[in-house]
Amino acid sequence: MQKDTVLELLRKNGGILCASQAREAGVDNKVLQRMTEAGLIEKIEKGLYLDSSQMADEYVVAQYRCRQGIYSHETALYFHGLSDRIPFQLMMTIPNGYNSRILSDTEHYKFFYCRKELHDLGVAAVVTPYGNEVRVYDKERTICDCIRKKEKLDNDLVVTAVRQYMNEKGNDFARLLKYAEVFRVRNQVKQYMEVLT
Repeated sequence: MQKDTVLELLRKNGGILCASQAREAGVDNKVLQRMTEAGLIEKIEKGLYLDSSQMADEYVVAQYRCRQGIYSHETALYFHGLSDRIPFQLMMTIPNGYNSRILSDTEHYKFFYCRKELHDLGVAAVVTPYGNEVRVYDKERTICDCIRKKEKLDNDLVVTAVRQYMNEKGNDFARLLKYAEVFRVRNQVKQYMEVLT
């Protein structure tokens, strides 16, 4: 039964389903409409549905809405435990030239741009507070990004996060310096390393 297929897809996708995924699984669009009318699923926006019995995971929803978005800066600090402040705005990095409907929602989102060839550098997977997996930059890329854009961020938050990173055991300082070279912040990173360690 197609309804069961939809429910299974929702279960596998953390409660979220794209109409295109349903189509690929052989589900007719009318099934999604009937399930929406019955209150089993909720239409978040065109082509995107949520399991009505679950709380919406805003982190997953945002990545579905902005496919190229990778969590970065203050949001990535939060995911890596380098900030205990729940992000007021979700911060994502997207490649230059990418467009998404949510770019205009500046109340909930803040976007940073980077060259396409650097967009995937340092991508990692983390689990949201709701138990779903999202893409985020690793700690080292996040530290470099925050130092590069500190004038657009909460400076105290950045300094505290960098200090915590520098003092944690097991962090990859060689990778940090490699990224710092790529993003042209090697001198700033070295200064932080000297002052904070």
